[in-house]
Amino acid sequence: MEQTPAPHTARARWTPARQRLFLTTLFACGSVARSARAAGMSPSSAHRLRRRLAGTAFDRDWSHALTLHARALADPIAGHLHAPASAHG
Repeated sequence: MEQTPAPHTARARWTPARQRLFLTTLFACGSVARSARAAGMSPSSAHRLRRRLAGTAFDRDWSHALTLHARALADPIAGHLHAPASAHG
């Protein structure tokens, strides 16, 4: 009697929407772990994706998000980047 393999369970994928959410969160918080969790993914899968997409827009945007986050922390005037929109009106 031949056994049939167990059905393949769907794994979460890095969709374009998840990538955008990850990068937006990375800019806001500067944490790969928090950003990956916000996108419903693991930090290790985020790093694997970055390695796989080395040299692409995603890779560049990742670096840019961290750079902008660090600048916002270093420049108190840039703190408005993290303020809610209603605070300006």
